[in-house]
Amino acid sequence: MTSAAEQRAPAGEPAAGSGQPAAANGTRRAVPPVPAVWPGAPTPLGARFRAGPDGVAGTNFALWAAGAEAVRVCLFDEHGRETRIPLTELTHEIWHGFVPGVMPGQRYGYRVDGRWDPWTGARWNPAKLLLDPYARAVDGEFRLPPEVYGHVRDWPDQSVADTVRDERDSAPYVPKGVVVHDDDDWSDDRRPKTPWADSVIYELHVRGFTRLHPGVPEELRGTYAGLAHPAAIEHLVKLGVTAVELLPVHQFAHEDHLLRRGLVNYWGYNSIGYFAPHAAYAASGTTGGQVGEFKRMVRALHAAGIEVILDVVYNHTAEAGELGPTLSLKGIDNRGYYRLQGDARRYADYTGCGNTLHVVQPQVLRLITDSLRYWVTEMGVDGFRFDLAAALARSMHDVDMLSPFLAVIAQDPVLRRVKLIAEPWDIGSGGYQVGAFPPLWTEWNDRYRNTVRDFWRHALPDVREMGYRLSGSSDLYAWGGRRPYASVNFVTAHDGFTLRDLVSYETKHNEANGENNRDGTDDNRSWNCGAEGETDDEDVRALRRRQLRNLLTTLLLSTGVPMLVAGDELGRTQRGNNNAYCQDNEISWVDWSLLEEPGWRALCELTSRLIALRHRHPVLRRRAFFSGRAQTADGLRDLAWFTARGAEMTEADWYAPAATLGMYLSGRDIPGRDERGAPVVDDSFLALLHAGDGPTGFVLPGPPWAERYEVVVDTSAEEQDEPPGTVHRAGAEITVPARTVLLLRVA
Repeated sequence: MTSAAEQRAPAGEPAAGSGQPAAANGTRRAVPPVPAVWPGAPTPLGARFRAGPDGVAGTNFALWAAGAEAVRVCLFDEHGRETRIPLTELTHEIWHGFVPGVMPGQRYGYRVDGRWDPWTGARWNPAKLLLDPYARAVDGEFRLPPEVYGHVRDWPDQSVADTVRDERDSAPYVPKGVVVHDDDDWSDDRRPKTPWADSVIYELHVRGFTRLHPGVPEELRGTYAGLAHPAAIEHLVKLGVTAVELLPVHQFAHEDHLLRRGLVNYWGYNSIGYFAPHAAYAASGTTGGQVGEFKRMVRALHAAGIEVILDVVYNHTAEAGELGPTLSLKGIDNRGYYRLQGDARRYADYTGCGNTLHVVQPQVLRLITDSLRYWVTEMGVDGFRFDLAAALARSMHDVDMLSPFLAVIAQDPVLRRVKLIAEPWDIGSGGYQVGAFPPLWTEWNDRYRNTVRDFWRHALPDVREMGYRLSGSSDLYAWGGRRPYASVNFVTAHDGFTLRDLVSYETKHNEANGENNRDGTDDNRSWNCGAEGETDDEDVRALRRRQLRNLLTTLLLSTGVPMLVAGDELGRTQRGNNNAYCQDNEISWVDWSLLEEPGWRALCELTSRLIALRHRHPVLRRRAFFSGRAQTADGLRDLAWFTARGAEMTEADWYAPAATLGMYLSGRDIPGRDERGAPVVDDSFLALLHAGDGPTGFVLPGPPWAERYEVVVDTSAEEQDEPPGTVHRAGAEITVPARTVLLLRVA
């Protein structure tokens, strides 16, 4: 079935309403001649500029659309005039053709024809211009007027609206892919290749990190070039982080419900182009320059010793469910790309976003792995954090750790060598999979987050859980050859309260999102220290800063891979908003003016000093789990736990209510060797964590643990530019102030 526009326009010529200008007498100007199309090749997929037969320059177009009846590539000139070129070659379900003379910078899209039968999942509609899933650059913004929907969006009976095909042309309202040619071989780039155990991750938003940075030129703020600017990199280097984890930078679209409220999708978890850097983050334009700008950003970060990890969203796309827009995959082959229910009109939704990619389908799996390899080999990135990774690990229905996706990653010679981080859950049945992903994978450990939050608000019934989280979560990860660095430890992430808000608000305050404060979690495990929100009470403010020092110190002393969130080290606040996904404004942007305030500057300096301490001491970066057994005749063990009495904890102590915990880390018993084969030996440390609201005495363990202890970190002190340096003899009882971490080095 063809649209009215298609019926009025011969194949290969612009359709009516496609932007073809009219002459003064009302007649249409002569259309440009339709370019020749040669057979071309079915691989690689996408639009690839190259030399064709006889050295003729042009672009090869290849699109997988298994059930389609016809495919046209649509070229757009600078005035928006459209030329449609049929692809008549079909090889293994891939439509392809080589078009001579199509050069880099050419804007294009596809129209795909086939059956309209939503009851069986068939939603082809040639009136809709579709973005190439393999487009390497995207020009233009997605808007969502009715013309962009494959069905009649405003049909009177909404219960069947998705079954009525809309015949209006969507081309004027959707962005286009851009032909890109880049032969960069990365020969001058040096990847940091930081070992997992040595990594410190810093989660940031490309736009939000530099949008208010006074050292970044205004025209570069909020862009890839802004993040690459020396002023931005200087902060990362000074802080000591080894990797930035970028919130989604794949081309994404904004949801209709946000646009109608005057908001946008700020976080970017609504992907529509898995090969294209999001164009709105580019200072160099949107006709291909964003690709080179992204690469220059990666190079600059690598030169500073910082890896680049991308937060990627392969579990769903911006096309939502059956009432969502038709932007790309839905119009190319809906049944092939998406998981459908038994009633094929409906989508299986394990993501909460309306649809779920059908990763078991070979061509969908190919799309994802081709995208991942592209970002590694051609864009230079060092790893990925997979949003809702459990949805990718599902076979037909259940989460399966032998699923095709995980199996392909495990054997891929490119992908198995990069950093792989799972968000190990989705919203479907059986979707919570913390601790279940196989070797090669690390995981966001939300049990670490919850436990540390509860400990410092004095809400744990006992300290068993805290002991596991501080020492690497062996209860979750000590199987199948996994190591402590399988646990990505975090207290905050982009989703939820900032660190400052965690100690300033008991409840969320999301009114600015326009959803009557219904959005965002209610399980914040926060404590406002006695006042809700900002306050002039200096005692409350001082307590909050101490709690921030406690949380950061706990995170950076724990075994595993610590992850910080941009701005937490500065005391950034979102004013109690724990779901700022739609706030592209000062609520979400990093506020660099906080560095001008002594209290927040001191917090940043403490964070930097803690990271430096971690880098200097391998006992804080263990590559193997603690054994807890004595290795020598004196009875000294690699890990020991103490009560405030200075005695080793018994089983009964683990089950008793407590606010105080002592953790001894031996630097004498670190497994493994250095690069020259020598044993790894370090200082030993005793960490005292006290979450009680009053001071407590603590008896320092005597021989064989130590004879003297030197205080290295004391979170009760506001200013810590230099180590405190106080020395205590073993066996002495010291006073630990209320809500304090003391880190003591065995002298």
